[in-house]
Amino acid sequence: MPASDGRQGQQEFQKWYQAQFNQVKPKPPILKNALWAFVVGGLICTFGQVVQNYFTGLGLSPKEAAGPTSTVLVFLAALFTGLGVYDELGRRAGAGSIVPITGFANSIVAPAMEYKREGYVFGIGAKMFVIAGPVIVYGLVTAVIIGLIHWAIR
Repeated sequence: MPASDGRQGQQEFQKWYQAQFNQVKPKPPILKNALWAFVVGGLICTFGQVVQNYFTGLGLSPKEAAGPTSTVLVFLAALFTGLGVYDELGRRAGAGSIVPITGFANSIVAPAMEYKREGYVFGIGAKMFVIAGPVIVYGLVTAVIIGLIHWAIR
């Protein structure tokens, strides 16, 4: 039997198997998932607004309160990720938990927690930016390019 016939048979089997699998796999509850994402994302953002209102109540301007507010949200997300709470929230809420700034904190802490058995340097230190690293790099490079364009125009 030629090798091409074996590959063609394999491809046909994969198509057949995929069709069988698609018939029996459960359909995701799209409306329920969208509502959960909306509610959880909204609650996280509402909590962020409450924190910002607290800092403005202490006498900071809204612009000055943005830094401490972000810090509190990132700290709490990192803490809850370390405790395993944020991952459970992410399983239930989906994109609602990753869109706000807290999702960014979760994307940094979660890989580090996964590799903590390998030690502080080769585990946590090396794996901390596996997911968020490219986002940080592209964000930083984009900010530098925009800054240079702004500087050149002035």
